[in-house]
Amino acid sequence: MPELPDIEIYIEALALRLDKATLVQTTLGNPFLLRTVTPAINEFENRQLTELRRIGKRIAFGFDNNKWLVIHLMIAGRLQWVDSGKKVPARKSLASFEFDTGHLLLTEAGSKRRASLHLFTNEQDMLSIDRGGLEICSIDEDQFHERLTLRNHTLKRALTDQSLFSGIGNAYSDEILHHAKLSPVLQTHKMDKQQVDGLFTSCKYILNHWTESLRAEIGDAFPKKVTAFKEAMAVHGKYQQPCPVCETKVQRIRYANNETNYCPRCQTGGKLLADRSLSRLLKKDWPKTIEALEESDPV
Repeated sequence: MPELPDIEIYIEALALRLDKATLVQTTLGNPFLLRTVTPAINEFENRQLTELRRIGKRIAFGFDNNKWLVIHLMIAGRLQWVDSGKKVPARKSLASFEFDTGHLLLTEAGSKRRASLHLFTNEQDMLSIDRGGLEICSIDEDQFHERLTLRNHTLKRALTDQSLFSGIGNAYSDEILHHAKLSPVLQTHKMDKQQVDGLFTSCKYILNHWTESLRAEIGDAFPKKVTAFKEAMAVHGKYQQPCPVCETKVQRIRYANNETNYCPRCQTGGKLLADRSLSRLLKKDWPKTIEALEESDPV
């Protein structure tokens, strides 16, 4: 799922192409994409775009009639841009937004349709989708501490809870926790001030680092390969690969459609976290330490 750095880069690329642009026509390739009844989608046609805004992991488009169009890409949704005058790809998209400067296409890989489009009559209604999470790069340490410890959650859950913090998901939370050298299952109410301050520093560093890296990589082009798995990441998507800090094999916890990646030496004091499905299957054979894991590794 595109997260804060990816969404910011999308918005910057759109801003270059949609400055004072007029939406000519919207075509829905899948009626289930649209999740609201009013206003009608044709009320956005022949209106000038006046603002682009990130709301958590969503992209909000504001028009000169104060109406708002909001896209949530979810896990597999992606945006494509086709300059005016160029051929639009034949592949059917979930939605096509024809501006006087080009076409913005919303696509989604796979058969599950999770991406969504919401339309709002005014800004106040649009803000109802905001889960209320704080923008970490815009707050101070005291605000971060207060919000982090508002409820007693694991760090992984706290960082990805959009009602606590805005824009962080599965991928960047893994990278933040590795940088902070903290366990993903550490309870927020059991953290000391040094750990909280270190986590705050890591949050800002990772989010800023990846935003700047993506910005430098893409330049003025439109993002084409937006993915949660980036080669330069330390642990996310790197299961069984060596940690770049200590070379211990990266481990994971799998649950539902998500997984948490971590380094057991850097983050959990050498302990392996129980995978809900695999550890239940292996029971007593589940290795609980790095040493036990290495002894059982046939390679």
